[in-house]
Amino acid sequence: QVQVVESGGGLVQPGGSLTLSCTASGSIVSIYVLGWYRQDPGKQRELVARITSTDSTNYADSVKGRFIITSDNAKNTVYLQMNSLRPEDTAVYYCYAEIGRIGGGRFAYWGQGTQVTVSS
Repeated sequence: QVQVVESGGGLVQPGGSLTLSCTASGSIVSIYVLGWYRQDPGKQRELVARITSTDSTNYADSVKGRFIITSDNAKNTVYLQMNSLRPEDTAVYYCYAEIGRIGGGRFAYWGQGTQVTVSS
């Protein structure tokens, strides 16, 4: 079994900062990719940022220069530092992990989501 748990969401004013964290635990052999997606009601889930096991990163154009994704491999944890937040960043943020499990195979897991609201 593998669990992916996010934390750190909340309400923040425009221009403010917030940091999300996500930890994967359980029968993990290796983690290939960790990432963050977000979803507004009525919209498709979209990639925000991802980081691979070799520390290669990708960002959505809308967050480049404002958000930073980092990982702590020893703790199986990924962080998303969000700066200069805008009302359009409001969404439920989901953690995503591609994990190699004991017994073989590569599997995708999602967290339960954490709400980020940017409003004055």
